[in-house]
Amino acid sequence: MRGKPHDLPATLGALRRSAEFSEERIGRRSVKDELRNNLIRRLQTGAELFPGIVGYDDTVIPQLVNAILARHNFILLGLRGQAKSRILRSLTSLLDDWLPAVAGCEIHDNPYRPLCRACRELIAEMGDETPIRWLTPEERYVEKLATPDVTIADIIGDIDPIKAARRGRDISDELTIHYGLLPRANRGIFAINELPDLAGKIQVGLFNIMQEGDVQIKGYPVRLPLDVLLVFTANPEDYTARGKIITPLKDRIGSEIRTHYPLTVEQGMAITRQEAWTDRPSPVRIQIPEFIREAVEQLAFLAREDKRVDRRSGVSQRLPISLLENVVSNAERRALRTGEDLAVPRALDLYAALPAITGKLELEYEGELKGAEAVARDLVRAAIGKVHSRLFDGVNLSPVVQWFELGGSLKLEEYEPATVLLKRLSAIHGLMDHLGVFGVGPKDPPALRVAAAEFILEGLYAHRRISRSEELGFVAGERRRDTTIEEGRRPGFRRQLN
Repeated sequence: MRGKPHDLPATLGALRRSAEFSEERIGRRSVKDELRNNLIRRLQTGAELFPGIVGYDDTVIPQLVNAILARHNFILLGLRGQAKSRILRSLTSLLDDWLPAVAGCEIHDNPYRPLCRACRELIAEMGDETPIRWLTPEERYVEKLATPDVTIADIIGDIDPIKAARRGRDISDELTIHYGLLPRANRGIFAINELPDLAGKIQVGLFNIMQEGDVQIKGYPVRLPLDVLLVFTANPEDYTARGKIITPLKDRIGSEIRTHYPLTVEQGMAITRQEAWTDRPSPVRIQIPEFIREAVEQLAFLAREDKRVDRRSGVSQRLPISLLENVVSNAERRALRTGEDLAVPRALDLYAALPAITGKLELEYEGELKGAEAVARDLVRAAIGKVHSRLFDGVNLSPVVQWFELGGSLKLEEYEPATVLLKRLSAIHGLMDHLGVFGVGPKDPPALRVAAAEFILEGLYAHRRISRSEELGFVAGERRRDTTIEEGRRPGFRRQLN
């Protein structure tokens, strides 16, 4: 439905005379019917169902569509950082633009079918002059993070003695009810994150609303037939017979939908590109090479497979997002210090961004022994090696390796200007000839060419074809070092051989 607030009926009488908001059209329609009807229209027109949700087109979204078409309450099961909360919040895009409610009502009463006594008395007194307010989709979404200290009063409601005293009413009067979050979500969506963390008695308190569609507030012989879609999230480890979920509550949830991490690196890169704060206001221009983006995403994939990382906890998609943001920040800091107008992230920036990795890894015993920072460095090195292998499969880099084996060494200082670094990198035989693999050419900015050339060296280091030390930088690999060449540098070596 379209319209602006000042164009919409302001009283019950005007609402009744409106063809668009007549009792026949919305008076008896439930929120689940509303979501279903709007979803059907999107499916028929081919419109995007859930904007901003990437990587779930063939897995999660079809199951989500089925649950909404079936008018089910549902739960999303998945590890952290799998967009569960974002999916729930995106459901508001399937709600009508505007929904009429009795003005001043705490539970957004339907003007045609009021539930609370206050609204019934107001309509009986004012009739067609009863004021109407209009709800936006955002106002019809209520979310609660489940914690052990949540009470039944928080969710369902309780007696409010202060309200009774102020209004001069008996404590048993229905008008003294304090409504919890669930009644306040009436005619909308009520979401509970981490459902198993709710205390058992609170889970029991949800039985009625999920089966009979009503709630009973403590101390009142009144049942409120609420109109609400209930949606939940949970970690699969907690949502089991050994976990903290009550089996009868599981039985009342219509659909159980499993989420997952990106299935491909390309999907992960698309999510990170969408979410990371890289298009930022800055005195310098920022250009992020695709091979850096791929290395960032590859790191998350490798971490999810690493035996030193707790798989039950998972590796959130927030890791590559935060990592890329830190990588860009380090490149930005370098450009500001060197006075350059272009910031291009390099391989060294991945190592500088370790704080974005270590805090997001839950380590197993072996990982704890090695330390989070050491594990993170290993992951950075492995991610660069993985991208390097894909890009340079079948490419002969032996001339570059040989340059180091013949005694060459190169240390790239972080704050040297890109033009200076480019000259030093160009001295390595054959190195600059391979920049075309990245789509980088002689006319590209020096900073981009430096980033590409350094990435080749980091890839060779990752595959142990060359070595790197804090003092000397890149040098010949230990396992490939030619003893004759090494000894040949020493005075008197030939004399000793003779």
